[in-house]
Amino acid sequence: MAIKRALISVSDKTGIIPFAQELAGLGVEIISTGGTYQLLKDNGIPVTGISDVTGFPEIMDGRVKTLHPAVHGGLLAVRSSEKHRAQMEENGIRYIDLVAVNLYPFAATIAKPDATYEDAVENIDIGGPTMLRSAAKNHADVTVLVDAADYPQVLEEIHAAGDTELATRKRLAAKVFRHTAHYDSLIADYLTRKTSGEAFPETFTVTYEKAQELRYGENPHQQAAFYRKSLGSAGTIAAAEQLHGKELSYNNINDANAAVQVLAEFTEPAAVGVKHMNPCGVGIGSDIDEAYCKAYDADPISIFGGIIAVNRTVEKVTAERMHSFFLEIVIAPDYTDEALAILKAKKNIRLLKLDVAQAAAESELAITSIQGGALVQETDKHRIAAEDLKVVTDRKPTEEELKQLLFAWKVVKHVKSNAIVLANGDMTVGVGAGQMNRIGSAKIAVEQAGEKTVGSVMASDAYFPMSDTLELAAKMGITAVIHPGGSIRDADSIQVANEHGIAMVTTGIRHFKH
Repeated sequence: MAIKRALISVSDKTGIIPFAQELAGLGVEIISTGGTYQLLKDNGIPVTGISDVTGFPEIMDGRVKTLHPAVHGGLLAVRSSEKHRAQMEENGIRYIDLVAVNLYPFAATIAKPDATYEDAVENIDIGGPTMLRSAAKNHADVTVLVDAADYPQVLEEIHAAGDTELATRKRLAAKVFRHTAHYDSLIADYLTRKTSGEAFPETFTVTYEKAQELRYGENPHQQAAFYRKSLGSAGTIAAAEQLHGKELSYNNINDANAAVQVLAEFTEPAAVGVKHMNPCGVGIGSDIDEAYCKAYDADPISIFGGIIAVNRTVEKVTAERMHSFFLEIVIAPDYTDEALAILKAKKNIRLLKLDVAQAAAESELAITSIQGGALVQETDKHRIAAEDLKVVTDRKPTEEELKQLLFAWKVVKHVKSNAIVLANGDMTVGVGAGQMNRIGSAKIAVEQAGEKTVGSVMASDAYFPMSDTLELAAKMGITAVIHPGGSIRDADSIQVANEHGIAMVTTGIRHFKH
């Protein structure tokens, strides 16, 4: 069945003029609405206004124009049904064989800082999704387009056979339903946040746009792709600009995300080294080069082949240090020309430009996939200050110890549980991650720190169920400890701390990270 009649109504007019010109050249009658109608007419393309089809004017500022049996009957009629054919003739309805529609820019509207609720509501498209869904449902007979990238294939098939192939129509219909689901999901999320404020409504729908195909997933036998949020990705790894190097891998993206999350804890010059999604070295300083040196010195073994993220511009001296060994990725808000030239000399390094300071301050939802479902929670954005701490030992921490405790607390929050972080001199000196018991993580952190353990402070992401970790801390010369508290055996750890002159503070906040 040849394509004889098309309905075109697009908000994004990319490629629509040459597409409509070719259709008209093939003898296809074109129907259109509003601005699209005027654009086609101004470009000399024969076009019929929607009101001439429906016999009804466009009304209510264009809110009502295509919601009419003359449109949807033409889209939904099953061509092989005698009953449908008879009803078409009886009601003077003509078939519509092709639809090219895209929707009001809802996402672009709500992304504007000054967008009002009324602006958002006015940009909720009703007629467009309805036409798309009608055409997509009847894809056995109707070709439906929502993406200008599909125009060439459709034109090629019409040129060849007068119609599109059924396989093409099925593919395009699936694309339409993905598109409308994405659109509706954005609207539902916006309205939920603006009206009811429900964090966990009765149904939970998320939508992402594909950023890139990945060579493979966590392991080479797993297929994978990277998707980003349509809105609110500023300051996150999803918004990073890649300046150099081959495409990021699945593991690169995961590790880079972990680095960015740690870096976002700091406003002062900071550098974060990450390996396998755990911080292996974190440092702060008077400038970014000092911070980088501390992060590197914290664990020069683990950082090899890892990721470095910094929150200040990378200059020549720091770039030369980074160039001296193998790094997978460097993330920075900017690079001087000299620094870029030095780093780009390495073929395999990936350079990303990202200002973490732009990350949204409000908490968003974190989704963990499990077989058969998902766990959803707020992201852990909790911050703590000195006045929030409770001193539970005879000795209070010194001003310097307090500074190091707060620094270590920012880092331990991002280490896989069970987690222990040792810090001294505005840098991590030992990190123990992901062990089945807390003393195991503490032993790893102490072993890594070596002689640097003496005089360091310790942070634990959760309370001490036994006094064994405090006994190890005392033995190794740790001077102060920060942890949530709340164990029924807190008194045992406090007693050990008092016996050895260790200052201990509790936060009342736990930071499990699994």
